[in-house]
Amino acid sequence: MDGVPGLSFAGIAPGAHFTYRFPIKQSGTYWYHSHSNMQEAMGLYGAIVIDPKEPDPNSYDRDYVILLSDWSDVAPHTIINKLKFQDDYYNFRQRTAASFFHDAKKSGVWPTLKDRMQWAGMNMSATDISDVSGIIYTYLMNGCTPAANWTGIFKPGERIRLRFINASAMTFYDIRIPGLQMDVIQADGNNVEPVRVDEFRIGVAETYDCIVQPQDNQAYTIFAQSEDRTGYARGTLAPHSGMSAPIPSMDERPVRTMVDMGMAMHGGHDMGDMDMHAMPMHQVAKTHAPPLNVENQNRAAMPINRLADPGDGLQNNGRRVLAYADLRATHPATDQRPPSREITLHLTGNMERYIWGFDGKKFSEAEPIPLRLGERVRFTLINDTMMEHPIHLHGLWSELENGNGLYNPVKHTIIVQPGGRLSYLVSADTPGLWAFHCHLLYHMDLGMFRTVVVS
Repeated sequence: MDGVPGLSFAGIAPGAHFTYRFPIKQSGTYWYHSHSNMQEAMGLYGAIVIDPKEPDPNSYDRDYVILLSDWSDVAPHTIINKLKFQDDYYNFRQRTAASFFHDAKKSGVWPTLKDRMQWAGMNMSATDISDVSGIIYTYLMNGCTPAANWTGIFKPGERIRLRFINASAMTFYDIRIPGLQMDVIQADGNNVEPVRVDEFRIGVAETYDCIVQPQDNQAYTIFAQSEDRTGYARGTLAPHSGMSAPIPSMDERPVRTMVDMGMAMHGGHDMGDMDMHAMPMHQVAKTHAPPLNVENQNRAAMPINRLADPGDGLQNNGRRVLAYADLRATHPATDQRPPSREITLHLTGNMERYIWGFDGKKFSEAEPIPLRLGERVRFTLINDTMMEHPIHLHGLWSELENGNGLYNPVKHTIIVQPGGRLSYLVSADTPGLWAFHCHLLYHMDLGMFRTVVVS
């Protein structure tokens, strides 16, 4: 069952009722939300947890949903108008003369000047991490502000399952629980081999299930800082209500580099930190973006595989951070056929005009993507922008090609990092009209949306 007005059904009229009926084909952690008039940003979303028919392979004593979101008293349409007027309207943390001298002292005057000139030449800012920031957002955990301190109770020694859902409109979160390691056991509702981490990034619409096992009779902070480090959501695991733990300081804000602009082979950058063995050979070849019909759009000159990269601001932070390369399915793929063809799409945008799209075309200009019922296709996505994009395909599963072969992880939402290139396999097993879009709400609303037709 899907619910995108104009595609899969007519929508629910004001004052009307609609009952969703669908067969349960899988278990796991999921969520629902409105796809109309930016109602998702105004709170129309919720969690769905489907228990497995058979015994769960992961044992646990307690089970909590951790639903993350971002809230603003500013109406979504007003936010869009501000971004159309000035794309960095909510970025109050631009680089200054003081930061220039700081960087020059660390890296040298000429490299620092060259870096500033490159960004100026592209009319972009290296500090544009998130389009909308904590300047107007309050970051929520299960509907609670950081001060309200949502609390989950435990007994020392218990195994606790935490079902993290990112139901935000525009915010990526970096999640950790100081004093506890997390075993990631599920991604987007599908089981993966347990991966022990200190921290992970969750993109908009993604879900991750983790097991933690606190041994001590003390409180632990669940800390979810926004990617741009302008705020955080916070909750507590505690033996008793009313307890709290220290809240860690936010990390230093990330700064974009030429790697994020798809220039990894230029300016002294290399791929030394990337897992080239996990890269399928079809991704190694140099690619060229198609002509773009929106002026002033950037082109990634050398997009790279970033599956082993946990994301900007998370590299080399002294903690064990999850990366897509770590995810391995617990069961082999049910469809083991090789793909019959490849569909390559560039994620594109014009920051000055705040227009987003695929292959330089916004939704109103683009033709649907046709798939034949039963065929198996490889989608290759190349991010020509300086922003992460969580790409979500309705109705069909996406098997991320991260080097694990038949055990590639199965997801419904996949983050494509700036200057990055990745691929995933799709079996077109369900006929219909399916939405295919960036799950950053304002990117989707302003053009990064396509229709996939399975017939």
